[in-house]
Amino acid sequence: VNRERLYEICLAQPEAVEEHPFGPDLIVFKVAQKVFVIATAHGDLTMSVKCDPDVAETLRGTYDSVRAMRVWPKHWNWVDISAGEVAATELEHWVEDSYDLVVDNLPKIHKLRLQGEVRGIDLDSSA
Repeated sequence: VNRERLYEICLAQPEAVEEHPFGPDLIVFKVAQKVFVIATAHGDLTMSVKCDPDVAETLRGTYDSVRAMRVWPKHWNWVDISAGEVAATELEHWVEDSYDLVVDNLPKIHKLRLQGEVRGIDLDSSA
């Protein structure tokens, strides 16, 4: 996965936005003002993704290029994508899982709206 493809995957999630709150070197992808991916904008391609704690531990034990993120080690993994160890399909799955975990913890109104978009349901129309 190259940088452009990673960004495409992140921005393909419903209502995902790209921000630069930490300066030009890091790109933060959010949904409803909540972070689901942090990626490098330059140099080696890395990302941080939210994970179920058990899954996070398993991934760290499986891949040398996956480590606990220093700031939120229980729920977040740091992934060195430039190492080339993790398949593109896995990386895409991790981004989607991170997004889903964030959406699952949103207030109900946001969650229902986003889950409706994911399933292609128009919650604004009256049936």
